[in-house]
Order: sequence, then structure tokens, then C-alpha cells
Amino acid sequence: MNTAYTARIALVGDRSPHVRSHARVPALLNGLREREQFDLDVYWVPTAQVDSLEGFDGIWLLPGSPYESEAGAIAAVRWAREQMVPFLGTCAGFQHAVLEFARNVCGATQVQHGETSPDADDLLIVPLACSLVGHEGAVQVTPGTLAASILGVERSAERYHCSYGLDSTRLDLLRDHGLVFSAFDDDGDPRIAELPGHPFFLASLFQPELAGDPARPHPIIQEFARATARHSDAGRSTAVAQRSTG
Repeated sequence: MNTAYTARIALVGDRSPHVRSHARVPALLNGLREREQFDLDVYWVPTAQVDSLEGFDGIWLLPGSPYESEAGAIAAVRWAREQMVPFLGTCAGFQHAVLEFARNVCGATQVQHGETSPDADDLLIVPLACSLVGHEGAVQVTPGTLAASILGVERSAERYHCSYGLDSTRLDLLRDHGLVFSAFDDDGDPRIAELPGHPFFLASLFQPELAGDPARPHPIIQEFARATARHSDAGRSTAVAQRSTG
């Protein structure tokens, strides 16, 4: 593949040796590069340095909240959503994906994250009734969704490392504006959100990067990598067409 069109993935997050997923994600993507022959380049983008994500074929908003810059995390989600760039958000990435959607699509501009603004009047992201740090839990997948097509099962066991989640009383607000919740735990709390009509926009409260290994990554990670490769191929085709008509 022409290196000018190598798929470029932005790992948005504040890299830390204390966040397990930060060590695992590059290894998983490297494994996909070798196994699937994907031409991928991976770049770390700290949340405080999210000035422009132009040129990236995929954006993964990683765990590790509170972020150094909540505004940077929100900006990364918005760029991916509006520019139709493949997006994956895991753990805190899920939390900030729904926060961005609520503020910028639903018009709920005052909603806040309970970890960074615990005394706010309008919390969208709230403490979980029971912390899921280090836990594994069952997830029920909704048929006919992107999540169902990726996972290929109606029920799966997923790994978590979080203490905050979406206030379930706000689901209708988000649904009414087009966000789909495609997986739930046994108590009916949302665990995956996706955006129909987007090439690939999926966020999970669980961390698929904690499952599998470089030779056998979680299906969500595999499909995200495929989506970035498709985005890169589309960019190459557009550039070739422009040259041929120029």
C-alpha cells in the first residue's frame, strides 16, 4: 500500500504507565497490522493537545479519566462525529462520547461529568451503584445493531475498570436525537452506544482492549481497525480521482 495512504489512528488520551489499557492498545493494533496486513500508523494525542485531528482515519478515545483536558476529549469526539471519521470510545471514552452528544446534538449544554464536577446541578455521568473496577460482567446485545453484527452473539462477558456511567434516566433524550444504545447489563443499564448513519461510531463502557491478545483481539477492535483502513482507502481513491481529472 502507498505509504501516503497508510491508515492513521489517533489514540486520544493522557498516556500513563498506571493505566493498563495504555500499554495494551498499541500491542493489539500492532498485532492486527501483522495478522490482517493492515497498513496502520498509531499516534498518541494528549487531550490537552487536541488542536486538529485532520488527516487521521480513526480516533480512539481511551480510558484514563479524569482527562487533563475534558474540552480536548469532547473536541475529539465531535471531530469524529461531524467529519465521519471512524470513532471508538472505551470506558471514559464512552462517558465523554455521550457527554459530547448530549451537549452538541441534544442541546443539553449544561450536563456534566460527576467525576470532575460532582456538585453540578445537571449530571449526565454519575457514580455507578457498584464500582466495576476490575470486574467482568454480562452484556446483552440488541439484535440488528452494529454491536450485534460485530460481536455475533446476543450475550457476552466483558471486562470493566470504571466507577462512572450514564444516568439511565437520560436515555430518551439521547435516543430522541439519534443515538442508539445497543447493549445493556442485566439491570438494564447501557453499555454500548452507537450512531447509525456514521461509517463507524461506537463507544463501550467496558474495555475490549482488556480482552484477547495481539493474535486474537476483541472483535470491536478488529472492526474499528477495518473501518480506519476503509477510510484510508476512500481517501486514496478520492486523491487518485482528483489527479486523473486534474
